[in-house]
Amino acid sequence: MTLPAWLNAVNFNADGLIPAIAQDYVSGRILMMAWMTAEALQLTAQTQTAVYFSRSRAKLWHKGESSGHTQQVHDIRLDCDADVIVLSVTQAGGIACHTGRESCFYQRLDLSGQTPEWQTVDKVLKDPAEIYKSSETADSTHHNHDNAVSNTEYNIENSSNNTDTKTHAGSILQQLDGVLAERQHADADSSYVASLYAKGLNKILEKVGEESTESIIAAKDFANCDENTDKIKYDEARNELIYEVADVWFHTLVGLAWFDIESDAVLNELGRRFGLSGIDEKAAR
Repeated sequence: MTLPAWLNAVNFNADGLIPAIAQDYVSGRILMMAWMTAEALQLTAQTQTAVYFSRSRAKLWHKGESSGHTQQVHDIRLDCDADVIVLSVTQAGGIACHTGRESCFYQRLDLSGQTPEWQTVDKVLKDPAEIYKSSETADSTHHNHDNAVSNTEYNIENSSNNTDTKTHAGSILQQLDGVLAERQHADADSSYVASLYAKGLNKILEKVGEESTESIIAAKDFANCDENTDKIKYDEARNELIYEVADVWFHTLVGLAWFDIESDAVLNELGRRFGLSGIDEKAAR
């Protein structure tokens, strides 16, 4: 296919991709980063709405197609090496990140202590469960496995079934088992999980420890909130605790998959314990 002259001027990488950074039209804040193909860039220019390419799903992805948080494009810029795109956008709903935050870049490196630590500095503006009421999470899976900016969050990749996650938790875990098994043999650059496997067991266990600590902090923050005094702060703290615990569960499952242990083994063990006295169960070990 013959490309227009303006597209020929763009230096796409060996995979035919170029990183695209979305920046707020008014504030200038960086909202997110995703990938574009020549077709995605051409559609973005034609429609003046952001169209990206999902590497995990190998298909074009219209920003906001499931969340409604579309991006109106006001300006498209190309850097001096012609290998990075910057979009100046108006973000519908004021939320660019699948976590319900304004920006995907909501973690700040705190250098005030002896050890640098990542801190979450942006509030959740809307519960993702409300954003993605449909179980088809095309919009929510775009960047966590296409870049490593927000690597403490996750979504089940390549999932297109329409099951209700609240009533079919077991099937979600089984899907996740399958994804984790596949990622063990994937290229390290293809997804966040694959990059964890490439770094080895110690890195995976380190992440389990990090996420456990973050969930403890989130729990303490939530404990200090009063629903009657500040309902918004209470709800934000509650959501934060849920997200952090989900991260702990996820990275623990990554660790189990390292040893080829599926989630059913843990569910079966919990089932065995169900109805047993905790004291009796411990004594029987």
